[in-house]
Amino acid sequence: MKIAIGSDHNAFDLKEVIKEFLADTEHEVVDYGCHSKDAVDYPDVAFDVSAAISEGKIDRGILICGTGIGVCIAANKYPGIRAALAHDVYSAERAQLSNNAQIITLGSQIIGPEVAKKVVNAYLNVTWAEGSKRKVDKIVEKEQEFVSQNFKEAVAGSNCSVN
Repeated sequence: MKIAIGSDHNAFDLKEVIKEFLADTEHEVVDYGCHSKDAVDYPDVAFDVSAAISEGKIDRGILICGTGIGVCIAANKYPGIRAALAHDVYSAERAQLSNNAQIITLGSQIIGPEVAKKVVNAYLNVTWAEGSKRKVDKIVEKEQEFVSQNFKEAVAGSNCSVN
């Protein structure tokens, strides 16, 4: 599996620990930054990882910031992406099994490296078997409805026509 990993500067150390942990697995890991403790804006990293998943370049993602909340919100703004905050093994498994989340997010100020490794391992070792498919389909349908409506409004505002 091809895994994207990304963090802001607050979570750089934990990102590096998780990268090293994943290096010992069969997964291919692509680091989307940050690459030092220099300040970066977490939405930029979250959007890059989300785009790579949306475009089919990456199978799943791991995003990390101080709480995991900011990167989760940012990733979920990207059309077609389902990101879930996970700070324990059970929520990591359910993110995939119940919600087909392409991304999990972690908070470097919330959990330590050993727990983070267990959370990541749990997330990567389960596969969505269409559990809660009806519910996930509703989420996808509503998102497509919003995206379609926003496109129509944007085109209408630009004096172009939509068939």
